[in-house]
Amino acid sequence: MPKVSSTSRSTVSVAALRRAIFPRLGLGLRVNAGVFDGEWTGSGKLLASHSPIDGSLLAQVRTATPAEYERALRRAAAAFAQWRSVPAPARGEVIRQLGQALRAAKADLGALVTLEAGKITAEGQGEVQEMIDICDFATGLSRQLYGLTIATERPDHRMMEQWHPLGVVGVVTAFNFPVAVWAWNSALAAVCGNASVWKPSSLTPLCAIAVSRLAERVCRANHVDPAIFTLLIGDGAVVGERLIHDARVPLISATGSTKMGRHVGEVVGRRLGRTILELGGNNAIIVTPSADLDLAVRAILFGAVGTAGQRCTSTRRLIVHESVRARLVRRLIAAYGQVRVGNPAEPGTLMGPLINRQGVADMQAALKAVQAEGGRIVYGGRPLRGRRHPGGGYVQPCLVEARHDLRLVHEETFAPILYLMGYRRFADALAWHNEVPQGLSSAIFTSDLREAEKFLSARGSDCGIANVNLGTSGAEIGGAFGGEKETGGGRESGSDSWKAYMRRQTATVNYSAALPLAQGIKFGG
Repeated sequence: MPKVSSTSRSTVSVAALRRAIFPRLGLGLRVNAGVFDGEWTGSGKLLASHSPIDGSLLAQVRTATPAEYERALRRAAAAFAQWRSVPAPARGEVIRQLGQALRAAKADLGALVTLEAGKITAEGQGEVQEMIDICDFATGLSRQLYGLTIATERPDHRMMEQWHPLGVVGVVTAFNFPVAVWAWNSALAAVCGNASVWKPSSLTPLCAIAVSRLAERVCRANHVDPAIFTLLIGDGAVVGERLIHDARVPLISATGSTKMGRHVGEVVGRRLGRTILELGGNNAIIVTPSADLDLAVRAILFGAVGTAGQRCTSTRRLIVHESVRARLVRRLIAAYGQVRVGNPAEPGTLMGPLINRQGVADMQAALKAVQAEGGRIVYGGRPLRGRRHPGGGYVQPCLVEARHDLRLVHEETFAPILYLMGYRRFADALAWHNEVPQGLSSAIFTSDLREAEKFLSARGSDCGIANVNLGTSGAEIGGAFGGEKETGGGRESGSDSWKAYMRRQTATVNYSAALPLAQGIKFGG
């Protein structure tokens, strides 16, 4: 079995990179305030942020207290009351400048994502580019918040549909996209006239602080109350639970596990609030007999190994026609053997660490369970230790031959595990593809137009994202992002997802002298 390639010696020091970029991003090397509501505070317990690269301490963060939560919500509401009256194109100009600030800070902010989330350099930089792109999208959107003029049955009347901002939007983000998902939500929410309150993952608080400092500077330069971008770092009891129960927050956008999303949906639903839920994925690729295997191998590798399998769009299942299965598996094993696992800040590294030791333990538990069910590991899966892989977060990416109906195959393990299964009939491939409870991203590799069209039809993929001849991982900001079933049904980012951050109003204007039925009637003295 080929050995996983790794770095021979680390040349990029976490400590040196930290010392270089922290001052430029406004981060303290020891302790940082974790609450921003127009001013930086935080007097709760200390939260330590460790780098998954080597397990070292990056810095500590002072989290929110219940009193600071209350003050932050009041200040966000006050900022919204002013911001909603700013013309939408003027709001767009602020977001345009935020995009420019992100461009200037892209290298440093991307490096921070690498340090705190463990993404390789290209992925860290790419995540910041997503923020820049959504700012560009939102800037254009600020001049396109269109309503409708509707024909009315009443003479001398005009009826229209218009959209107004909701208020304070809660944004709960996960560690795997520590900055981009905030931008998907907050940039659109802002041009729509809302304020946002951000609760980031406790695993990546420094990324949130750095972004909030950028947003603060842009707001102050434009004489805008920076509390429209409020930040609350804290645990679930102090911040998370309060936020989802808070009737002052009409919309909660939450990214995370299906278990978390089910709880958020139930709590917010009981108070008749709105949710955007971006939850788990169990994404599959179907490879047909006519597939271009060169194209397929590259897409499968990137989808399964990228971000160490910690994307909600990561490829987790591979459904391959038996006529090409053996050939494709051989090519995947060869490709996996060339994956360089190690320090994600190093040039040439293709896969960094999992977020922490618990991620490694979860992966090992899943592999043990799937083998007990009859699955067979054909490549990788072992933890990587030693000087080249410090911190306890590194693993070999793993290929597992499995049946489509195994319990573990129907669950999402946030790790680089790819389940391989063969099919004979295209109808079976579609059925196996859709039988899992999640429904985020999907793909098919085929040169048969009929197979491609069926996959994209109502009888095909039941996911929110469906691709032909490209992989499951990633998405463009121009299209609304999200999935179906236990993925939550939410949509973020592009298309018409802006409507989720606004309230719809049907308005009618009477511009006649008097109502017909009221003619000749005198009202009052």
